Amino acid sequence: MASPPPPGIYVPVPTFFSKPSSSSPVPPLDLDNQTKHTLHLAANGIKGLVLLGSTGESIAVTNAERKTLISHVRQELDRANYKSYPLIAGTATQGIEDTLTQLRISADAGAQWGLVLAPGFFATCITQQGIIEWYTAIADQSPLPIMIYHYPAVSNSIPIAASTFTTLSSHSNICGAKLSHGDLTLHTLLASSPLDSMKLDHFTTFTGLGQQLLPVLTVGGAGAIDGLAAIFPKTLVRLYGLIKDGKLDGARRLQEIVARGEGLVVGRGVVGAKEGVKRVLGWESECRLPLRGGMTDTEWEQWKEVFAELEREEKER
Repeated sequence: MASPPPPGIYVPVPTFFSKPSSSSPVPPLDLDNQTKHTLHLAANGIKGLVLLGSTGESIAVTNAERKTLISHVRQELDRANYKSYPLIAGTATQGIEDTLTQLRISADAGAQWGLVLAPGFFATCITQQGIIEWYTAIADQSPLPIMIYHYPAVSNSIPIAASTFTTLSSHSNICGAKLSHGDLTLHTLLASSPLDSMKLDHFTTFTGLGQQLLPVLTVGGAGAIDGLAAIFPKTLVRLYGLIKDGKLDGARRLQEIVARGEGLVVGRGVVGAKEGVKRVLGWESECRLPLRGGMTDTEWEQWKEVFAELEREEKER
């Protein structure tokens, strides 16, 4: 049975792009800023990274760029003495062969797990058995252990039942799930399941929403793959530690602040995450069309108060 990623706080890192040239509307990869952000996260307690997930604009990145990006991040982590640092590679295709191609590229480039977004194009007529067979076909051939990525907002509101997760958890190459939605019932059914195939040494459930961290850990979840942690890594890691240590008064106080800050990432997605990284950490990145990056000072104004609170929390020891 494949081992899942270790519990903790992970970051779905944005893919950094520099300014486009006059000859092309497609901005190139910015590997310098990608490296700076990567090492900042690793140095501040983040357990691992998701590369080329939804926040990483996976659908806008070519397979050649996938290889370049993951290889570069792995090399820079190794050079900085973060050997075997957990890297999870996202996929967001609809076809089995396309998904397997991306997983093979990711494995060759240095990722240890794949995070496979559910195929939502036919969501209105798909069956749970169809989902089971799709993931099984991928897991049977994937060089990487895979996690099921359930993010209805970007996959046509595709439903995945708890029974589908538990069926898939018995596959030796399926080792967990990321749930990016507000259904705490599903978190509870998966993370608290008594089934042997759902135990933490084989199948771990992560929330994709840091505002859920306290309740998700309480029911047995493994942690969060959280966009706000791209901006405030130490704060999310500290929140995780408070909850695991049973210091619930402090955890509830910090969770409330985090929940308010998460509104930027939830409301503005990739654009909000990149804006936060630029305003707080100083590393700017373009988005690829059809996304348009950047927020005006007027748009940013509504976030200044809570982000000032979060910056104070980030400086706490």
